[in-house]
Amino acid sequence: MPADGKGNRPGSDGAARWLARLAMVSAVAAVGLLVAAGGLRGVVLVAVAVAGAGAGLAGVWAALAYRGARRVLAGLVAVAAPVTVVVLYAHAGLLLVALVCAGLWALAVTAAGAALPRPGTAEHAVAAPPRHPFLIMNPRSGGGKVERHDLAGKARALGAEVVLLEGPREVDVAALAQQAVRSGADLLGVAGGDGTQAAVARVAVEHDLPFVVVAAGTRNHFAMDLGLDRRDPARCLDALTDGVELRVDVGWAGDRMFVNNASFGAYAEVVQSPGYRQDKAATALDMLPDLLAGRDGVALRLSTGGTKVTGAQAVLVSNNPYASNDLVGLGRRERLDGGALGVLAVTVNNAADAAMLVRGTRSERLTQLTAGAAVVEADAPSVPVGIDGESVLLPTPVRCRIQPGALRVRVPRSRPVRRPRQRVDWRRLWRLAFTTGGDRTAPTAGEDRRS
Repeated sequence: MPADGKGNRPGSDGAARWLARLAMVSAVAAVGLLVAAGGLRGVVLVAVAVAGAGAGLAGVWAALAYRGARRVLAGLVAVAAPVTVVVLYAHAGLLLVALVCAGLWALAVTAAGAALPRPGTAEHAVAAPPRHPFLIMNPRSGGGKVERHDLAGKARALGAEVVLLEGPREVDVAALAQQAVRSGADLLGVAGGDGTQAAVARVAVEHDLPFVVVAAGTRNHFAMDLGLDRRDPARCLDALTDGVELRVDVGWAGDRMFVNNASFGAYAEVVQSPGYRQDKAATALDMLPDLLAGRDGVALRLSTGGTKVTGAQAVLVSNNPYASNDLVGLGRRERLDGGALGVLAVTVNNAADAAMLVRGTRSERLTQLTAGAAVVEADAPSVPVGIDGESVLLPTPVRCRIQPGALRVRVPRSRPVRRPRQRVDWRRLWRLAFTTGGDRTAPTAGEDRRS
């Protein structure tokens, strides 16, 4: 049954109300069981668990920010903190109780997510099969998924022209796509990483052509948020014969388009390093201490609307916001057609600041909001920026913006869409569960999530 504009399904209010009640009962049971079984000890151990999580975060930050013996010590703290919490619960005889409470809490969150409405998904229209589809495939992406799933052979059997990115030399995929358009291609597609997808998607935007994503990369964030099957990328090719078309947004950082995000600060500086591709872990561990301490890199200033952030170690600007329970912007986006950028800035100067991140989006060290545009400035003529995982240098200030509905994405009619969990609004849940009118109002796309 189709959802309305608020994400509701007709006739679903009764089920939603009972799910809300299940969530509230499970949450109360989780807290009540811990208090009943452990009394004051249970309350104290909850505080210990929170403190242990904070100590673990502080240890991780210090392990990245220091070198030598201090790095080793910080690493030990990062490991010892959660282990100590488990040992204390076991010693108090409450480990099994804690696991049951955790299960009840997980049930509460799951039921709450099913009860509360979510923003509606992108509108789609049934699409006629293309006459001349053109696909670029990278055999090296995703550990060889193109060959393992015979993606080129299956695409050609469906009438597609396929170009494989073989050989040691870098290939300008955007130029390949432009040439294909001049030769009559009426659909462009990519089986490869997010960076390759973004480059070809820009050509699709310029010519207003449909674009197909084949989940053959390593992480496939864009494919995941489109609801595509990442375990069986060959299913993505169904879009060529039995597809529907979505209109999704794209983001811009300066003159560079992105489908996922643009990252500024420590991550972008590390990726820009010449040694990163040869040894990613060693390069990051060598560079991060100076970057996090402010001895290397550039000081970032973020401004969007009435919000200004200075001294952030990392700024992430995404094409639509990530789920609000996603601390570092590596999870999923609720939708790709909300018409707003997600903006996340982290300002951590020491281990105590890192420990405060245990509060998530309520932490003063984390700024998370949505906006139509954002500006990143620095005391340098240019800054490294990670555009969908590819490092580039952009002149400052870097102006980021959203372009709503710019990309026509062709996806299979049948695809395993899974929605990310959002932070539970317990007040709305209570009203839905126990008041006469309930509360079925969906959050707006531009809702500010700043702490």
